[in-house]
Amino acid sequence: MEAQFELYFAKMQIEMQNQTELITNRITEKIDEKLKPFIEENEKLKKKVDLLEKKIEFMENEKKNKNIIIHGLNEGEKSMIELIKKVQEQFLTELNISIEASDINKMYRIGKEKTSGKPRPTVLSFVNGWKKAEVLRNKNKSKVLQLAEDYSKAVLEKRKALIPQLVEERNKGKVAYIKYDKLIIKDNPDKRENRKRELSTSPSSNSQPKKQQNATSSSSLHNKTNAFDLMRARSNSNSYEYARQRSANGLDETS
Repeated sequence: MEAQFELYFAKMQIEMQNQTELITNRITEKIDEKLKPFIEENEKLKKKVDLLEKKIEFMENEKKNKNIIIHGLNEGEKSMIELIKKVQEQFLTELNISIEASDINKMYRIGKEKTSGKPRPTVLSFVNGWKKAEVLRNKNKSKVLQLAEDYSKAVLEKRKALIPQLVEERNKGKVAYIKYDKLIIKDNPDKRENRKRELSTSPSSNSQPKKQQNATSSSSLHNKTNAFDLMRARSNSNSYEYARQRSANGLDETS
């Protein structure tokens, strides 16, 4: 009786577990059905947010497209007009480039004003992109100012993340630089040229200097000539011996 009760109890436990799993699965399916529209809507919203972020980044970069950042320009100006005149004088002195007031869209310092220490960077926004390109082409002429392009925060973060790889590739002897937010890697042309020169000038194991080759050829030709002379001498010697034997036997060419 006790054994039958234990068996019945075990069957009841299995049945309860099966019923519980079935109920749980049904509840889960119903919840999924209820949540499915919300999940789909959430995915759509994520895509819209990503698209909006890309548009905002594009607009920000477009706005900064004609800007340059000037580092190393001493502070002390009292007004915007003084700042513009200071930049005009520095560009004419350092870069030999004349900047007219009509070339400038706007100009301002970045950050809070400091009483001492390093001067704040200056943003210079041009009216035309070609004037910006002219300034950047000549930026290395200046020994006082450091000029750089103006990028959005997202692009600056990408460029910063690429710096370790940039240093690593340059240490390998590669030509590497960051263009916008991409790392460009190329083979070093100087190393390639040196390699070609080494391959073209490396002597072969069987090659000889030209003078030595000429000397070898002359020696070979001389040896060939001596061989012909030796054969001719042997031929004359044989003819002489043949005539001597005929004479000894009482024979001559008329007999």
